[in-house]
Amino acid sequence: MIEQAVLTVREGAVVDLNLVRVFTTVYESRSLTAAARRLFVTQPAVSQALGRLRRQCDDALFERVGSGMQPTPLADTLYPEFRDAVSRIDRALGAVHGFDPATSERAFRIALSELGEIGWLAAIARVVGARAPRARLEVVPLDNDTVGDELARGAIDLAVTSAALDHGHRLVKRERYLVAMGRSHPLAAAALTVDDYRAARRVWVTSDSSARHLAAAHRRLGGVTAAVLSVQHFVSLPDVLMAGECIATIPETLARGWAENWPIAVHDAPFAVPDAELHLYRRPTTQHLGALDWFAATVGDVISATPGRFAAIHASR
Repeated sequence: MIEQAVLTVREGAVVDLNLVRVFTTVYESRSLTAAARRLFVTQPAVSQALGRLRRQCDDALFERVGSGMQPTPLADTLYPEFRDAVSRIDRALGAVHGFDPATSERAFRIALSELGEIGWLAAIARVVGARAPRARLEVVPLDNDTVGDELARGAIDLAVTSAALDHGHRLVKRERYLVAMGRSHPLAAAALTVDDYRAARRVWVTSDSSARHLAAAHRRLGGVTAAVLSVQHFVSLPDVLMAGECIATIPETLARGWAENWPIAVHDAPFAVPDAELHLYRRPTTQHLGALDWFAATVGDVISATPGRFAAIHASR
């Protein structure tokens, strides 16, 4: 049934490109209302276009489940080909008309963690503002549990995270983990040994999406004492470390920046830890690809070239 319907679409009557665009937008947003908003048309217009395509495909394509639209098996089959077709056409038109950031009034949306905002937002805003002065930049909180769905639906254009997502991405940062502690800590004066590390009182940062690699390294090492303190954010660490009782294993940029400003000592980890990798993910949706290409390239270049302003995190001392 699915194969026969696909052949009907491919070899039967010519399918209006507008219908294909409506289909891909509904598929990505899972909502008629959201699709209408993204296409700048009314919801009845989306419903009518979807009805025409349903008749051509002889399939419901989407079924309402709760407040959303669930694609049928045929819709799942059609989407990759329809998406690629729309993308090719949009890129061809974009090559003719081009995207001009100097005149664009688009709103670009990016998901950043708290550290991402501290480290790179100022540089991103400066470059985007200089090249696209009429555009708007919107930053939303990064939630690694939902960011993949937000990208898939086109709710955000880009996301910067070390989490592994099934979306197009670019590696923008790679850095090793170092061990940080207050300079008054008993282990601050000399290189750490494995036994020192195993027995030390540690702080764990629950929001560190690369910490799964550190946890795996701890398991391989064996005998590592459980963390005595878990905090939600890296910004809590400077004061905790300067109190002199705990150590923390954190990305090098943070550790070096803090050591330059506060009485914090930094040591190499006495065991192997995979580097923390930060990726820039982009939405797979088909709208405004020229603008998306420009925004992704601009943000990726800025982050790659910016060391990060993490020393700007304030401590109470």
